[in-house]
Amino acid sequence: MKLYLKDVWLSDGTVWTAAAHIITAVIGSGVLSLAWSIAQMGWIAGPIVLLFFAYVTYHTSILLADCYRSPDPVTGKRNQTYMDAIRANLGPVQVWMCGFVQYTNLWATAVGYTITAAISAVAIKRSDCFHSSGDNAPCHISNNPYMAGFGVVEIIFSQVPDFDRLWWLSIVAAIMSFTYSTIGLGLGIGKLIENKHLRGTITGISIGHATGELSKAQKGWQVLQSLGNIAFAYSFSMILIEIQDTLKSPPAENKTMKKATLIGVCTTTFFYMTIGCVGYATFGNSAPGNLLTGFGFYNPYWLVDFANACIVVHLVGAYQVYSQPLFAVVENWASKKWPKSRFIHHEYIVDVPCYGALPLNLFRLIWRTIFVIATTIVAMLLPFFNDVVGLVGAYGFWPLTVYFPIEMYINQKKIVPWTSQWIGLETLSVFCLLISIAAGIGSIEGIIQDLKHYTPFKTTY
Repeated sequence: MKLYLKDVWLSDGTVWTAAAHIITAVIGSGVLSLAWSIAQMGWIAGPIVLLFFAYVTYHTSILLADCYRSPDPVTGKRNQTYMDAIRANLGPVQVWMCGFVQYTNLWATAVGYTITAAISAVAIKRSDCFHSSGDNAPCHISNNPYMAGFGVVEIIFSQVPDFDRLWWLSIVAAIMSFTYSTIGLGLGIGKLIENKHLRGTITGISIGHATGELSKAQKGWQVLQSLGNIAFAYSFSMILIEIQDTLKSPPAENKTMKKATLIGVCTTTFFYMTIGCVGYATFGNSAPGNLLTGFGFYNPYWLVDFANACIVVHLVGAYQVYSQPLFAVVENWASKKWPKSRFIHHEYIVDVPCYGALPLNLFRLIWRTIFVIATTIVAMLLPFFNDVVGLVGAYGFWPLTVYFPIEMYINQKKIVPWTSQWIGLETLSVFCLLISIAAGIGSIEGIIQDLKHYTPFKTTY
């Protein structure tokens, strides 16, 4: 919660609420694709790539935390959004570039979460169908009604005015993410014990013409796509400044945020390594794109149902974590553009059971509803889980997680070009750019192949 009192800014966020926001944002649908991603690269490259993305995310997030205030990271002026930090450190041209990438990425992430929530809801329905009608029953379910239902829920939660009032939803979502991740891990360990041996190979899926093998081109495309999936699994830098803006001070916000980032990244990396590696050891090179679907739709159906329900609840919260910054920037722009408009500024107080007084604004109601409807329609048009996840990850990883944090840090600390520190940071940036380009190409190729066998609005599972 934030309060304004003359020139004093009061927030009550702590290292634990910030860590909860991070875990909610990071441990999402991406965790379900990690076993598949490792299967594309094998036992050596897969875990190394996971650790590499964890290191890059943590390192650049630490740099970004120092840019919350400018020019001094402790006593400087606050930058309440990612774009404010860009404006203070890099200038107006970079602001436009950042805004376009950040907010399209946030919107695309909302699309990805809608797809994933619908897939999990359909999995519950199919599991119940198989359990009641038999293993061979034709339980084909359309995901469109579930996407629409998820959209309705998000329209309701989107009416909560600002990010800080949703702290409780982030904590619930973080608990859900731990729950379904733990269930996936437990099911994997149980299946691994049942198999009595580790599956998988050093180099991942083989190249060849036999069943289960790939051509050289297919292998290359899927390796690139897996890089995008892992990048997506670690994406949260575009909302780090907004999370940091909820922290109370003292202690200095950057110190608290660095601790929260360490907790968040270490926690998620532990889950990612264990779930990804156990999933690959369990299913080997046939690891599914969505880990939970590999355990079957009916055995143990109740536990898989519960895990999928946890995914849906988690994604309700994660959707808001990613959408609220976009809501805020549009509404702040409209407020400045039409400062006397009653339609934009007047608040109607609505008493909501179990919540209390909810300020309701007509502009906010209409604009946020249109946003959710748009994400839902696009999700219905492109319901390709792995491909969309990979593309979103590739698109946002380099500019938002690497390039802008590094450039802001270099500018703020006045790092001299061609010094060892400058060369190290810029080398990391260029290397990550190449990874993002390659991952994006792989994901686009996957979407092109999917579209060859797809009819819009008629996807069933």
